[in-house]
Amino acid sequence: MAEKQADAQVDISKLSFEKALVELETIVGKLERGDVELEESIVMYERGEALKAHCNRLLAQAEAKVEKITTDAGGKPAGSEPLDP
Repeated sequence: MAEKQADAQVDISKLSFEKALVELETIVGKLERGDVELEESIVMYERGEALKAHCNRLLAQAEAKVEKITTDAGGKPAGSEPLDP
């Protein structure tokens, strides 16, 4: 039980994408199995929504940073430019 409380205390904004995704997958699994009480499932669902939003923000930031490598006439890398989605 102490581990569950510790997980709920972790500030989502400080989690990496990978850690947030693992926690989100864990929450989804528990909710799908239905092995948690109603009150706890509501808290878990709310945290899952916050984790999902955090992952979406991190993905949007990563997409904004992705660059397309440009090449010269000989096919050699010549630099980069923002990727048009």
